[in-house]
Amino acid sequence: MVAVAVILLAALSGCKTETPEKNWSKLNSKAADEYLEPIRPGYEGRNPYWNIYAKKFTYAPAFDFKEVEGADSYRFVVTDANGKDFSFNAKSPHDPLSPVWNDIPVGDTRLCVLAVNKDGQVLDTAGTRKFFRDFPFQGPYHEATLPYRESAIKAAYFIHKMPSVQYWLDHTEPDMSYNLNTYATKIIGATVINECIVAKEIPSLREEALTMARNAAEFLIAQSRPEEDPLAFIPPTYYQELVSSGREENKDKTMTMEACRAVDVFLTIYDETKDERYFKQAIGIMNSLQKLQRPDGSLPIKVDFITGEPVNDVGAMLGPFVSVIQRLEKDYGINDYDKMRTAAEDWMRKVAVSTFNMTGQFEDVSVLGLHMYENLTNCTAAPYARYLLGKDVVSPEDLADAIDLIRLSEDQFVYWDFLPNKNGIKPFCAPCVFEQYKYEMAVDNSSCNVANAYLSLYEETGDRLAYAKGKALIDNLTIVQDQITGRIPTLLAFRGKMKEYNTFFWINCCVASIQTLLRMDKIAENE
Repeated sequence: MVAVAVILLAALSGCKTETPEKNWSKLNSKAADEYLEPIRPGYEGRNPYWNIYAKKFTYAPAFDFKEVEGADSYRFVVTDANGKDFSFNAKSPHDPLSPVWNDIPVGDTRLCVLAVNKDGQVLDTAGTRKFFRDFPFQGPYHEATLPYRESAIKAAYFIHKMPSVQYWLDHTEPDMSYNLNTYATKIIGATVINECIVAKEIPSLREEALTMARNAAEFLIAQSRPEEDPLAFIPPTYYQELVSSGREENKDKTMTMEACRAVDVFLTIYDETKDERYFKQAIGIMNSLQKLQRPDGSLPIKVDFITGEPVNDVGAMLGPFVSVIQRLEKDYGINDYDKMRTAAEDWMRKVAVSTFNMTGQFEDVSVLGLHMYENLTNCTAAPYARYLLGKDVVSPEDLADAIDLIRLSEDQFVYWDFLPNKNGIKPFCAPCVFEQYKYEMAVDNSSCNVANAYLSLYEETGDRLAYAKGKALIDNLTIVQDQITGRIPTLLAFRGKMKEYNTFFWINCCVASIQTLLRMDKIAENE
C-alpha cells in the first residue's frame, strides 16, 4: 500500500477542484423555465410524437391524442399521486402540459384529456396517459469528494491492477476469466486506452503500462481481418462464445461502429508510442469503412465478419463514425474522409435527427423487431450532440439539433434525484443517467455521455446552467467511487439483492469516466 500511495501522490501533485456556482436561485429558475418548453413536439410537424414509449418526463410533454369532432376545447386534467388535480383548457388535444407543469409534484401522474363542446359538455375522452413526473434540476448538488485528476488517476490505477489487465504484461491474448473480454474491441480496446492514460499520468508505471497496452493492441491486430479481405484491418466485436457473443445472431458477425471505436484505440496508442503500425491499422480500418458506406451516407449496423455483407437492414447511428473522422481532421490534418463525413451527417440529419429516433445500438441488445422509439438512449443522442458542438463551425442548425438532443437525453434518462422506497432508501445514487429503455439502469458511462454534451454546450455558448448540470453529474462519479481502491462502479445503484452489483464492472465504462474526469479537470482550471 505504501508503494501505491507514493506512486499516486507523485502523479497527483498540483490537483485542484472547481469553484462552485454562486447564484443557484438564478440557475434553478432558468431550469424551471426551460422545463416548460416541450421537446420537439409532434404538433410542430418536424417529427412524429417520439414519446410513445416514454415512462417519465422532466420537460413538459405533449401527446398524440385524437381530435374529437364537435369539440370546442379540451380540458386537461392532471392528477398527482395524492389524487390532487391540476387542470387547464386548450384548443388542441396536442397542447403541452406547460400551464401546470411546474405545479405538479414529483411522482406517479395520470393525465386525462376531455373533449368539450361550446356548452361545456364533455363529448369524449381524447386521450389518457400515465407517467412519472420527474425531479427537476435544483442545485447545488454534492461537490466532488476528490480533485478530478486524482479521481481519474485512481480509477485508471484500479483498472491497471486488475488481475485480468495485469495478465497483458506477459500475454498477447486475453484472460477470459474476465468474461467481458468477449466484447473484444470494446473491452480490450478500452484496456489499451487505460494503459495509455496510466503511461502518461503515472511516469513510474510508464514502461509497464505501455507493455500491457502494446500486448492488448497486438491481440486486436492479430484478430483483425487480413489486408485482402472486405473488412481489412477491422478487429472483431465478439471473441469466443461468452455472454452475448454466443448468441446465434452474433456468431461470425461484427458491428461497424465498434470498428470506429477501434480507430480511436489505435490512434491513442499511436499518440503514446509513435509506432507507425498502429496508425496504419487505424487508417486501414477507415478505408474499409469507406467501402462499406452506402451512397446515401449510411452504414449497416452489423455485417458478416468474413464477407462484409450486411446481415440485416438496420442502419447504424453514425456518431462514432463522424467523431473519429473529426479526430483525424483535427489531430492529424487528414481530410481524406471529409466527403464520407458530410454524407454521414446528411444521413443522420435526414433519418435519425429529423425523426428524433435516436435508437440504442448495443452489441448485447438485439435491434431486430423494434418499433420506432421503442429503445431510445442517451448513448446515441448525447454523443452526437457533442460531435455537432465540436465542429470547427457550429451552424445555427447544428446548435439547435444539439440542444434538442441534450434535452432529450435529460428528459428521458437523467435523474436529478429519486424518491425513497418503502424502506426509506433511494435506489440509485443521484444525479445519474439511465442507459436506455431496454436497460433501465444508472450507468457511469451514460453520466459521461450527457455530462460531456453539457460541457460542449457550455464551451460553445457559455451557458452556465449547462456547465452546472455537467459538473453535477461528474462530481457524482467521485462520490460513488471507492475511495480505497479507486474503482468507479458501472452501476450507480443500491441493490442489496443484486449479486452482480458487486462483480459487474465494465472497463470501457470506467475508462469513459476517467476521460471525462480528466476533461473536467482541464475545464475547471479556467473557472
